[in-house]
Amino acid sequence: MSTSPLVRSYADSGVLVAGGTSGVGLATALGFVDAGVRKLVLLARNEQRGQAASAAVRDRCPDASVTFIPTDASDLGQVEKAVSAAHRAMGSVDVLVNSTTTAYRPELLHRTPPADIPLILLGQAVPPMLLTRAVLPLMQDQNGGSIINIASDAAKVPTPGESALGAAMAAIAMFSRVAAIEAKRNGIRVNVVTPSLINGTATAENVLRDGFSKALFEKAATQAHLGVAIPEDLASLIVFLGGPSSARLTGQSISVNGGISAM
Repeated sequence: MSTSPLVRSYADSGVLVAGGTSGVGLATALGFVDAGVRKLVLLARNEQRGQAASAAVRDRCPDASVTFIPTDASDLGQVEKAVSAAHRAMGSVDVLVNSTTTAYRPELLHRTPPADIPLILLGQAVPPMLLTRAVLPLMQDQNGGSIINIASDAAKVPTPGESALGAAMAAIAMFSRVAAIEAKRNGIRVNVVTPSLINGTATAENVLRDGFSKALFEKAATQAHLGVAIPEDLASLIVFLGGPSSARLTGQSISVNGGISAM
């Protein structure tokens, strides 16, 4: 068992952000360069959005080396190739942020088409698992690293309309907790961030559009007495979890929800 895990400064870290082209992912990439990170790789499906996000990060910090790799994070082959390419580009992968998500609108279980249930489970839960597994050997070899998976409060709070989503998010949370226990001997931290409603994101726009999900999240917003979260709120926590000040923090699931729930 190692007694000296490698914990790099922001300036020396290579940061890989999956889903880094918009919302929380892009805010996180910008937060890392503000903290001093100069090597980043962004992963996402859409190349046009990826190039735009890379340009936005470079505009924030012209000294930053930013690479975009188009990747479907639900495809094992693409994930393995992307992680290898990211490692080559940066020289190390010290921080992995999984901000992957698929379009989803809450719906009561009896109204949910049965065929949608496996799609929700696979689309939401599998990408962060594949990416975590892909970076783990690299971080083991260097004796350190930080993995931050983004799930949601649906992992903790039984919410009408989120039966399948809650199951997927709970899977991410438990997967991350077990990975944290397994990986700690190699100096690797694994934590989960669990937001609820996040203003200024495509997901929020989608769920607040109309119908059952609109009523559900409008009610949740009234319980956020500290204010509904925005992407930068999540990014601040993620940057902390990826940096040296969180060197002894692992296996935690942290909610950022303005007081909607306390778990």
